[in-house]
Amino acid sequence: MMKEFKRYLITAALPYANGPNHIGHLAGCYLPADIYVRYLRAKRLDVKFVCGSDEHGVPITIRAMKENITPQQVVDKYHKIIKESFAEMGISFDIYSRTSNPVHHKTASDFFLNLYEKGLFEEKQTEQFFDEEKQTFLADRYITGTCPVCGYPHAFGDQCENCGSSLSPEILINPRSTLSDAVPVKRKTTHWYFPLQNYEQFLRKWILEDHKEWKNNVYGQCKSWLDKGLQPRAMTRDSNWGVKVPLPNAEGKVLYVWFDAPIGYISATKELLENWEDYWCKEDTKLVHFIGKDNIVFHCIIFPSMLKAHGDFVLPDNVPANEFLNIEGQKVSTSRNWAVWVDEYLKDFPGQQDVLRYVLCANAPETKDNDFTWKDFQDRNNSELVAIFGNFVNRTFVLMHKLCNGKVPTLHADIIDDADKKMVAEFEQTKIKIENLLDQYKFRDALYEVIDLARKGNKYLQEKQPWIVAKQTNNNGQPAIEAQNKIDNCLHICLQLCANLSIFINPFLPFTAKKMIYMMKVVDKMLDWENAGKSKLLSVGYSLRAPELLFRKIEDEEINFQIEKLKRGLVDSLNKLQTTVDQNKEENKMESIKPEIVFDDFAKIDLKVGTILSAEKVEKADKLLKLEVDLGFEKRTIVSGIALHFKPEEIAGKQVVVVANLAPRKMRGIESNGMILMAEDKEGKLHFVKPEDKINPGASVT
Repeated sequence: MMKEFKRYLITAALPYANGPNHIGHLAGCYLPADIYVRYLRAKRLDVKFVCGSDEHGVPITIRAMKENITPQQVVDKYHKIIKESFAEMGISFDIYSRTSNPVHHKTASDFFLNLYEKGLFEEKQTEQFFDEEKQTFLADRYITGTCPVCGYPHAFGDQCENCGSSLSPEILINPRSTLSDAVPVKRKTTHWYFPLQNYEQFLRKWILEDHKEWKNNVYGQCKSWLDKGLQPRAMTRDSNWGVKVPLPNAEGKVLYVWFDAPIGYISATKELLENWEDYWCKEDTKLVHFIGKDNIVFHCIIFPSMLKAHGDFVLPDNVPANEFLNIEGQKVSTSRNWAVWVDEYLKDFPGQQDVLRYVLCANAPETKDNDFTWKDFQDRNNSELVAIFGNFVNRTFVLMHKLCNGKVPTLHADIIDDADKKMVAEFEQTKIKIENLLDQYKFRDALYEVIDLARKGNKYLQEKQPWIVAKQTNNNGQPAIEAQNKIDNCLHICLQLCANLSIFINPFLPFTAKKMIYMMKVVDKMLDWENAGKSKLLSVGYSLRAPELLFRKIEDEEINFQIEKLKRGLVDSLNKLQTTVDQNKEENKMESIKPEIVFDDFAKIDLKVGTILSAEKVEKADKLLKLEVDLGFEKRTIVSGIALHFKPEEIAGKQVVVVANLAPRKMRGIESNGMILMAEDKEGKLHFVKPEDKINPGASVT
């Protein structure tokens, strides 16, 4: 038996305020969330829709450094752009807040203290990279160096923006702090860890047993995480930007952004409502998180565990995450400017918000990654919105004004035929289908049913042909009574169908629904869901306004412009990248011969010939191999970032040159005792530096 809910709280993932939103964001969670909320509102249910800008974390501070402004200036700038874009696209939040607000800082701090005072956190000391010049700990994105995969000299510690490889600071060549250009060192730091492993049993029952109805991608990803076993997770970071850790011994530490961000849903509800606790603390609330697939673990594993640990909050009833939307066959890349930005779309297609809403929903990545193309955008607009939906409504209104004096005609019960009955029956059947689909978060299929009803209306109208029937005239040249009655019945049913279409399309295309009720001269209340499926929504004899085109045809020139704009943006970004690379090459040329040293400096380096005995991949590190090397006098473990160039089984037995007196260094928890000398060719391929002939391990290189 389905649980009855008294109120609904719907959230959409908090977007990072470090840049504008693109259509992938809309398709991922904001549009489906808005459709669902509008549907619930149409049913006159108690629903609140909350969201806001996520204004903390490394992406904000990185953007601030790039633009040479403060983090606060960054979030102020992009919060405004994002909020305005959402409003123009009809994303109908009850509140769009921001995590820099005082109410959020207090809410997040209080939440942390609640868990801390229960003794749930484990205080642990670990080693992290530190900038001695700036006297600050460095997140991975604060460290830059040469990518070991492609040789790009300005790769970040978590990813190379040139080749896209995932990295770690340990495997960067010549790592530097982005704050000071100093070489980072490892230093001990203290953080507070949430014991996620203690909630594994709770999560297994709550998700794997109690929520088998969740989408396959969500359920599967959660199961994968749980099957691997959960580990403690640090809930604090070393930074000065964010919610301060509310403890006396936590100077320079803030809450982890993924601890603080989902609490933003709670703080936004606090801003919106005095009775906010009704929506967060009462069991008859249905909480639904709309997110993209990259946020599943945070909303289904970490945040629910936090809520469970706190004890006062309801848990999400569902987390309908979408997959990713690609653009013209390629993954969206903000760094390469391969994206369709929402604010730019609104400028290029004024008044066409519903066209984008339609295409993104009709092509929604609900079960797998989907592809947005400008050609498909044009085809769906012209062949579905214009030729099917808009065409039916327009033809009905034009014929009503021409053949029925601009008024809703009478329905003559004595001549109703099977085609009329079948068409009217479709109203209620379509309502049931759409309800079932929306309740299951199948928005794409639900939208199809709306368009399919308009398609059936076109077919019905075409078969009835009232314009042909009108030629059956009496002696005065007017349609004969029998002919007029047939015309009246056909157009009466078509007008009632138009009224139903306005209700059905409202959650998906709200601007279109508004145009339709204006043409029908009815108030917003007509869009209430209780009216859907009815066949007597427009009163007989009621005058209706002249038709307005709901959609316009989109021409080839507009589409070609958008395709060229997309390509031009990519070329411009690549040119900027190439300019940077060229500048780096010049710098590298100037630095190709390092500062002069004396013989005594060189004599400090102890180079030995070694033989690789075995090699294996380092777990969870795509670039690292763990080598066992025989140096003659001893065997050493050396971790080397060469996994992308050599397979482990290929290099056993090879001789190499080892820097034998290099200080030990931990990489992925493995102590590495030495460095393998490598040479890189112009294609970026690595080669072992080795003796020409086989030699005894341990021989010195002089």
